[in-house]
Amino acid sequence: MKTITTTELEALLQADDSLNLIDVREVDEYAGGHIKQAKNVPLSEFGAKVDELDRSKPIHVICAAGGRSMNASAYLDSLGFDVTNVDGGMMSWQGEVEYTITSIGGN
Repeated sequence: MKTITTTELEALLQADDSLNLIDVREVDEYAGGHIKQAKNVPLSEFGAKVDELDRSKPIHVICAAGGRSMNASAYLDSLGFDVTNVDGGMMSWQGEVEYTITSIGGN
């Protein structure tokens, strides 16, 4: 399985912003700051959603620090996906971050 740094990922995204990037953090973590191009597929739902992933191009997987993305990447690799784990995760990411605004009931 391949691994890249967040610096290498940022360069790839600048060259191709349609990169297939999966963020496996939970929904609340993703909402708190994520890479614009990242699609959120929480690790807790990963097995059920793996069939929805695009096999036609390589997949890059990121999480908070690299552990969950390594597990997801190993799983995808075992299924024959062309997958690369992003080492260091969002804790190492120096690029732009997008936030998802969610509202909680109330006034």
